[in-house]
Amino acid sequence: MTVLRGIIPPIITPMNEDESINEPELRNQVNRLIQAGVHGLFPFGTNGESYILNEKEKERVLAVVVEENAGRVPVYAGSGCVGTKDTIRMSQMAQSLGADVLSVITPWFAKASDEELYQHYQAVAKAVTIPVVLYNIPARTGNSLSPALVERLSAVENIVGVKDSSGNFDNMLQYLERTRKREDFVVLSGNDSLIYWNLLAGGSGGIAGCANVYPETMTAIYERFIKGDLEGARKAQDSIRSFRNCFKYGNPNTIVKTAVAMLGYPVGKCRAPFNQIPDEGIQAIQRVIDENRELGMK
Repeated sequence: MTVLRGIIPPIITPMNEDESINEPELRNQVNRLIQAGVHGLFPFGTNGESYILNEKEKERVLAVVVEENAGRVPVYAGSGCVGTKDTIRMSQMAQSLGADVLSVITPWFAKASDEELYQHYQAVAKAVTIPVVLYNIPARTGNSLSPALVERLSAVENIVGVKDSSGNFDNMLQYLERTRKREDFVVLSGNDSLIYWNLLAGGSGGIAGCANVYPETMTAIYERFIKGDLEGARKAQDSIRSFRNCFKYGNPNTIVKTAVAMLGYPVGKCRAPFNQIPDEGIQAIQRVIDENRELGMK
């Protein structure tokens, strides 16, 4: 059984100047993150620019990550699409390539009822044999997984968890409260600033974009927590605040990828048009990187 826990980076997709995928650097990032102690890898999540990769590119990214990972940590594949048939196709593709877990974002653009979302997820879960994690990010999709719906979906055998990126801690708490009767159901924070609090409430960790920049620091939140070092875990959590404050200068995943490039890795820019950060933002990111380097953050 795949153990869903800890810090899982939604690994960025390195690109060349012509916006093609930089496969050698993608392999390098896989090894960098694993060596830093992460507990899983999540290709083509939001920070992996899933919204702008075509299906062939997603297939290649996943194949590279699975191959380079070589079974060291679980690989979570983002397979959600707007339509149920497309989501099933992408989920089966991910399973065939060796993904360990599926992360299935809600459909987007068109408003979906709870019953429509239930039928969607149930159909996807029945079409695969690997675990499925629900992905709630209503600010990006316009559709929200209510606590009542998550409770209902937790009864589906291979739906094993939910990632909550709503930023609403009470929503995440209700996920935890309503799914405790199923001991193997996990709740992961999709908001990096809530990982420590997720763990305190009984959650299992987080899918953390900032782990692309500071994998050791982010991993320390979880590792210190499970060892009983609550103060150390909280300090690790608090330490990423200065970097997260830079998100005001642009799209968060653009900020994250820019920061990784500033650390010296040739990951390129996000695909246009989502690749612009004002000069004051670049200066702020560099200042935070320099300050955190002095503090020993990695």
